[in-house]
Amino acid sequence: MKRHFITLLLIGCTFMAMAQVKVESEISAVEMLVGQQVKLTVSVTAPADASVEFPQEALLPIGVEFMGKIDVPDVDVDNGATRHQRDYVLTSFDDTLYYLPPMTVKVNGQEYQTNQLALKVLTVEVDTTNYENYFGPKDVQANPFLWKEWITPLWLSVVMLLLLAIAYYLYLRLRDNKPVIARIRIVKRLLPHQVAMKAIEEIKADKIASVENPKEYYTRLTDTLRKYIEERYGFNAMEMTSREIIDELMKKGDAASMDELSQLFQTADLVKFAKYSTLINENDANLVSAIDFINKTKVEVPIAKQQVKQELTKEEKRSKASRRVLQTFITLFVIAAFLLMCYVVYSILELI
Repeated sequence: MKRHFITLLLIGCTFMAMAQVKVESEISAVEMLVGQQVKLTVSVTAPADASVEFPQEALLPIGVEFMGKIDVPDVDVDNGATRHQRDYVLTSFDDTLYYLPPMTVKVNGQEYQTNQLALKVLTVEVDTTNYENYFGPKDVQANPFLWKEWITPLWLSVVMLLLLAIAYYLYLRLRDNKPVIARIRIVKRLLPHQVAMKAIEEIKADKIASVENPKEYYTRLTDTLRKYIEERYGFNAMEMTSREIIDELMKKGDAASMDELSQLFQTADLVKFAKYSTLINENDANLVSAIDFINKTKVEVPIAKQQVKQELTKEEKRSKASRRVLQTFITLFVIAAFLLMCYVVYSILELI
């Protein structure tokens, strides 16, 4: 009796363990076209600590091909059980009805069989009697380029660049505090002897200064000569004494009119520093000596023209209100250019 009781107890435990394990299989579609794929899903519901072993490949009939497997994460279900799942991807290229045999799954070393499934593979009916209605593959065709589709983005791009150029130009004028339209005048650059002769003509015209104020007369005359010598010979005659100027001219090799020029500077020094009184004819003679020196030493070169930008007065500088207006225009131009750029990019993407 005891032996029979133990046997029955073992058989009961085995049935209870099997009742806790549930093995199922299903297919994603029972029908498919030739070349399509379906998934054969095998799921096992067992206790959480159970060891589950799925087959590496499905045992398939001839005509059904195994493409690969997909492991699905485990899911906890009721009563402390866990659901294990694996998908098998299948395909077929023969139109017929296939019976998929059961698959064997091991749970804690115990083998369990899945249910049997069926798969029907269908083909596409082709009317072979009217084969002339079917055409082969076409060659690669060039997409025609139509200017009328691109003309609007092209002109809008030109307008955008023009707005950006105007905004940049206005920004430069605003930054440098200059008017929008710069006024430039062309002036002639006078040669040193021309400048000196012009100054001597002014001294000659002012005859009263030579009589009433000889010191001013000789100061103007010698300063004119010093400036001419400095520009003509390239040494700083304005900061040199009369003797140093004569010595430097002698070194340059220009001995012409040195006696008259030396006498002129000597008389000028006496008038300016020793209150020497000169006669009218003596003043005229010194003026003639200065003119003679300039004519003998002048160098004729072509007159160069120079561009001189007219300097702005305080009244011409832009007021705060005008600067604010200019900033507003710059901002509007930039915003308009940005919007045009967005529209052009959108249009090009639509055409592509």
